[in-house]
Amino acid sequence: MIRLILTAALLLSGTPAMSASPQVIAHRGASGERPEHTASAYRLAIEQGADVIEPDLVMTRDGQFVVRHENEIGGTTDVADHPAFAARRTTKTIDGVETTGWFTEDFTLAELKTLRARERLPLLRPANTPHDRQDSILTFDEVVAIAREETARTGRVIGVAPELKHPSYFAGIGLPMEDALVAALTHHGLSGADAPILIQCFEVGPLQRLKARIDAPLLQLMSVSGGPADRPDLTYAAMSTPEGLSAIAAYADAIGVETGLILPRDAAGRSLPATSLVEDAHAAALKVVVWTFRAENAFLPLEHRHGDAPAAHGDLNAYLKTFYALGVDAVFSDFPGMAAAAR
Repeated sequence: MIRLILTAALLLSGTPAMSASPQVIAHRGASGERPEHTASAYRLAIEQGADVIEPDLVMTRDGQFVVRHENEIGGTTDVADHPAFAARRTTKTIDGVETTGWFTEDFTLAELKTLRARERLPLLRPANTPHDRQDSILTFDEVVAIAREETARTGRVIGVAPELKHPSYFAGIGLPMEDALVAALTHHGLSGADAPILIQCFEVGPLQRLKARIDAPLLQLMSVSGGPADRPDLTYAAMSTPEGLSAIAAYADAIGVETGLILPRDAAGRSLPATSLVEDAHAAALKVVVWTFRAENAFLPLEHRHGDAPAAHGDLNAYLKTFYALGVDAVFSDFPGMAAAAR
């Protein structure tokens, strides 16, 4: 009997995939239709055909992983409605950006479990707001449990793609994420090369150090502008060159790139001809994962928008197919059902 391997591992190996390709990674779950990073969003994404679910990981005061887009949770939970936590509102500098709000590292896991999730983009996604306060904040362990439960229910192997958020910042306040992640992966039996996991980070050092500690697949995230918070001498533009990609291949199995690194846009917002990044990455033996595909006009290039309303849905199907035709290996999407249908 052929051994089943998680989709994320298949993405990064030479093993023939047992499901459709390119792979669809549900970006924070089906976050276009449910508040992000909730059990509801993850289960809906899997029902819609997602191969992998993505949790962003931040840390609590007592060293536990919780799943939030950022460690500032004022925009994604009802923390502001809890008078007992009012005094914890503060201002911090995270990776050079001054931010005011409530931060996970100032709460214990037990305290965070008293909060409820809410829609982060209510003006763009008003249909999600009726689902506010229906879900609690998840731990990483709970997301792994969802993937395993859904694997058993559907008969499809569901992958998990955790992103380490701001690891240098957390290390600087005495909450080292790498140690916690290695411990969690070991506990769940997810540290091997064929593990049901795909570990992401915008920083370089954490991935390099994880490479020496675990065999699980690693993905280097890159955006159109800026560079890794832990490498002020390096830009994502430089990392996207053939030389930069060769350096990444020494420690990572894949790159996770913003759409504009493959299809740039002009000043009017219209797509320009594709760069050579997909071909260059494949030449360096790196898989290419692209983020993030959203249906709203606000996130689409000009030629795929329908009307002028930012919240209206444009032609995400055509935009996805353009990237699929370029040979990308996977996509992150807030609308995994659309991404699955487009392939």
